[in-house]
Amino acid sequence: MKKIIVLAFLASLPLAAWAVDEDKSCGDVECDAVKIDLNDKPSLQRGARTFINFCLSCHNASYMRYNRMGQDLGISEALVEENLLFAADKVGDLMKVVMRNQDAANWFGTAAPDLTLVARWRSPTWVYTYLRGFYRDDKSPSGWNNIVFRNVAMPHVLYEWQGEQRTVVENGEFVRFALDKPGSKTPKQFDRDMRDLTNFLVYLGEPAKLVRYRIGIYVLIFLAVFSIVAYLLKKEYWKDVH
Repeated sequence: MKKIIVLAFLASLPLAAWAVDEDKSCGDVECDAVKIDLNDKPSLQRGARTFINFCLSCHNASYMRYNRMGQDLGISEALVEENLLFAADKVGDLMKVVMRNQDAANWFGTAAPDLTLVARWRSPTWVYTYLRGFYRDDKSPSGWNNIVFRNVAMPHVLYEWQGEQRTVVENGEFVRFALDKPGSKTPKQFDRDMRDLTNFLVYLGEPAKLVRYRIGIYVLIFLAVFSIVAYLLKKEYWKDVH
């Protein structure tokens, strides 16, 4: 039995290592915690809607197809075609923008990056903090800056939701944001929308997680039952050995 306990402990070490790796730096500020739940289909659906309406106009998600996304998130092809197919002709197309990289470089100074793997590259906490970290900056060409990504070329495309905020600095260090002009959504509502968008970007980076999590539950159940059988079998084989 002691060996089984030791093996279970060793098996949990990769999970602990993964949890530590998720807490990546957000530059000069601490990353904000965000709850990622890939089993929350309504959250993923809301995140997909926000991504396609506001992000896909500039950023590719070129490793994902519309029909695969719809299948994973419980959205029928008819609904995808009617409500989410703005930059493509067929539901089997990849999620790519119409805007050319050269045009993006001319307008924003750099081509917008592909966001398929951004949550894996940066971490979910970084993405969530970045999405909520835009503030007014008159020195910036776009009029916006970001507390996580200094001098970012991207403007704050969701400012109508969040409003206009500025940084409060004390002793040369960022302390908090102050909301100068409210947006159409309350801070709580905006935070929820950014959590949904982050949740969707985590899914986008590894869609197989949805399948892997489901299979993992059955594997753990099998291992638990098999461990009991193996222990009883071991007792039976060794009962006459002293």
